Amino acid sequence: MHPTLRPMLATPGSHAPPGPEWVHEVKWDGIRLLGDSPAGRTQTRLTTRNDNDATPAWPEIATGPARDVLVDGEVIALNDAGLPDFRVLMDRMHTRDARKAARFAVERPATYMVFDLLRLDGRLLIEEPWTERRKILQTVYEDGELGSWQVPQTYDDGPMLHAVTREQGLEGIVSKRRGSRYRPGERSKDWVKLAHRYRASLVVGGWRPEVGTAGGTERLAALLVGQPTPHGLVYRGRVGSGIGAKQARRLGELLRETGRSPFAGADVDPDGGVPTEDARGTHWVEPLLVIEVETHGSAVAAATYKGRLRQPSFIGIRDDVSPEDL
Repeated sequence: MHPTLRPMLATPGSHAPPGPEWVHEVKWDGIRLLGDSPAGRTQTRLTTRNDNDATPAWPEIATGPARDVLVDGEVIALNDAGLPDFRVLMDRMHTRDARKAARFAVERPATYMVFDLLRLDGRLLIEEPWTERRKILQTVYEDGELGSWQVPQTYDDGPMLHAVTREQGLEGIVSKRRGSRYRPGERSKDWVKLAHRYRASLVVGGWRPEVGTAGGTERLAALLVGQPTPHGLVYRGRVGSGIGAKQARRLGELLRETGRSPFAGADVDPDGGVPTEDARGTHWVEPLLVIEVETHGSAVAAATYKGRLRQPSFIGIRDDVSPEDL
């Protein structure tokens, strides 16, 4: 691989760019990898955005096409709801043991969503416009897939795709200028990403202090939250982002500590209740306070892996809502 080649990055946007000069793709919730299959090699070398070798972790993908190609794409795997979910990949992504990786490939198979072609048969294509690269890519993979490699669809209607991906609980969309060249390692305005964020009202069941708090006074740093169900409060995860000093003080005034966890156990929650690492050091509270949370993926609607929030952030306290209203 050419030493300067790194994945081209998209600029965050607020809306899908309009006009015929733009094309739109699904934003996959996975791991971005470049796949390098030089002529004469039977294995594809998979590298991360930082050029770390990820090949051993993905044996079903590393046995890619027996042709000289360099591609850009996203490795994905499906959760129990049938949606791409980064957390399904977490146990796999750092695996270097060949036996364990082979077992994961059977138990949690991954797919390589190839959306760009940077080299073919020794010819570097990064100076070609996106339309030409895409045409060649589709010629190489006429049926849209090859084993664990797939070429995802593109769409002309960005607002439509944005609305549909939100409705289906997908991560978002990426809009690309049809005439854009591939700029390795650059964050370009020729590619625009729109990631969906979801709001949810959840009940606080515990709080964790800031690690290494000085002076013997524990400062609230994160909240453990859950979703009320007919069978109890089901744990949805920890929320730490967005809680500043002022919010922490206010939350501390409102929370009433108790001696036991209010969350449902394994007999109610199929995912086993609060994980040990989250429960350790937690101050349990009465499940009376409702907060608003923003998160990637519709976890509250059980559309994400094990129903956990992804990258949640604290928005505020819901004084107008009680747990019985949820």
